[in-house]
Amino acid sequence: MGTSEPKYQRIKDELRAEVARDEYEAGAPFITQNQLRERFGVSSTTAVRALNDLVTEGLLVRRRGRGTFVADHGDRTAEPVATHRSGVIACIISGQGPYQSQVLRGIESGCSERGLRLFFSDSAVHMTDTGHADHGASLARQDQALRQAVEDRVEGIILYPVESAPDAGLLDEIRRLRIPMVLVDRYFPDHAIDSVTADNYDVGYRLTEHLLADGHERIATLWGETRCTSVHDRMTGHKQALRAHDRPLLPQLTALRSYTALPEDERKQLLTELLGSTEPPTALLCAHGFAVATAAADLASLGIAVPDEIVLAGMDDAGPYDLLPLTSFAARLPAREIGGRAVEQLVTRIAERAAGEDPYRSAEQIVLPVRIRTSESVPVRLRTVAARRP
Repeated sequence: MGTSEPKYQRIKDELRAEVARDEYEAGAPFITQNQLRERFGVSSTTAVRALNDLVTEGLLVRRRGRGTFVADHGDRTAEPVATHRSGVIACIISGQGPYQSQVLRGIESGCSERGLRLFFSDSAVHMTDTGHADHGASLARQDQALRQAVEDRVEGIILYPVESAPDAGLLDEIRRLRIPMVLVDRYFPDHAIDSVTADNYDVGYRLTEHLLADGHERIATLWGETRCTSVHDRMTGHKQALRAHDRPLLPQLTALRSYTALPEDERKQLLTELLGSTEPPTALLCAHGFAVATAAADLASLGIAVPDEIVLAGMDDAGPYDLLPLTSFAARLPAREIGGRAVEQLVTRIAERAAGEDPYRSAEQIVLPVRIRTSESVPVRLRTVAARRP
């Protein structure tokens, strides 16, 4: 973050000095949010935050339905009342790779611009080379990080969830305490929580359309996680594109199963069965960069070259490095924008809570557009060298 003092802090210091000089009569109405905005030329978020901190410090008091007033001298506390840790955001992200790194950069940038401090936790446990983590251990670490955020009374939470929802009681506690939370990359269908995601339905639909237009009649899907909304939305888009182009839905090609979680011999057996069928797929639609890399290596060991004998398509950038050159088509997700929009939404909810409102009363799902890249747009094209078939 920058070294300059945040605007809200400078406003607080000036207002605190005015109260100390008795420029405002004890018990009298204090300057309003709108007046504060006009006087200092700041946003509603900054104005509300400055006022909220002064309330926390005991210099001001809020009276329900009446507004904000200057506290009586005898009621002012010597130390701030620790209702929450002002300006501290907990960020809990599952996994590593270019995609998650860009999401985090967007979050860091958004927090820096607003003078927020960021506490980061990675919830993934025992991450494999194929991008698959121990689900039970990762879910437990995520819930522990959320509980720590609650105990620390952070001002807000940004969560990139492990597949499947956290403990329902924990989510209820966070909501009861009105700690604003924004989900990134995925959402919880059974919980009204703000989320910022890519258009995952469009990912599945448009990649399938590109593959069909390129002459691929049979497309097999290879997944990583299977219990999250991003995957379900992509599968829905894929199937809908097949229906829209009068292509059959073949269970062996559209099965929702985890490929990257399998041991190497089982992955190769799965590919062998798919490619040895009477109507084998000519394209593999892979969940992410880890799946692309894993499939390319497994195919090469089976003596099958990419893209000469089969093509790969990638549904997002999550992986050990940029694997777009290995794919004929790949979705580029707005990762950094997702992180930035999550901070923007969280700050809005923090301001609502400071104004006495429920930050969960009107949860939104913000969906950002994706871009599809083709092999022609990549300056370097990679091919795998197939191992000699036995």
